[in-house]
Amino acid sequence: MRKISLIIVGVIAAAGVLTGLYFAHAATTSKNSSDVSRTKQETGKSHQGNKKLIIYFSASGTTKAAAEVIQSKTGADIVRLQPKEKYPDDYNNLVKVAKNQLDNGIHPAIKTTIPNLKRYRTILVGFPTWWHQPPMIIHSLFDRYNFSNKIIVPFTTSSSDPISRSMPEMRKLTQADGAKITSGFRYDNNDDDLDNFLRNHHLNQ
Repeated sequence: MRKISLIIVGVIAAAGVLTGLYFAHAATTSKNSSDVSRTKQETGKSHQGNKKLIIYFSASGTTKAAAEVIQSKTGADIVRLQPKEKYPDDYNNLVKVAKNQLDNGIHPAIKTTIPNLKRYRTILVGFPTWWHQPPMIIHSLFDRYNFSNKIIVPFTTSSSDPISRSMPEMRKLTQADGAKITSGFRYDNNDDDLDNFLRNHHLNQ
């Protein structure tokens, strides 16, 4: 009888150990599953990225400075558009090259690569105004990349021409690509005007 009792006690003890191991395993599995699920969510969030992108061309550095101010106010990602063949530093030579491109419809090759363009919904395109319109390298930008269904927001740093002078050409480029275009703006170091524009277009942080 005592032997049978000992056997029963042993079986109960073993069952208790197995039960404990089962629940420990189940808890670990549940935690791991939760961690995996959370990791996927976090990964998904990181892949969503920033939905705004600034692409700018700057020959003298003026548009670069403007683009960086806009970036600080919008939180957008930023990319500098650069030609394969650098524009001359000398102003007179720069004018000759740029005018030749305009007169002959030359779209200079660009070396800039824009990764993951699909992740962006709104693209702010910045440039100096040359002869009342965007430089021909902006044509090259639209030649190389597909902006279909994007929202294009043009901005310029011209000291004299308003953005309205560049808008007809920008509308042609965006509409040919199947993109939408908003009103643009000229940045002349007036942060109040810039803030108003960004706020009205829901572009500020």
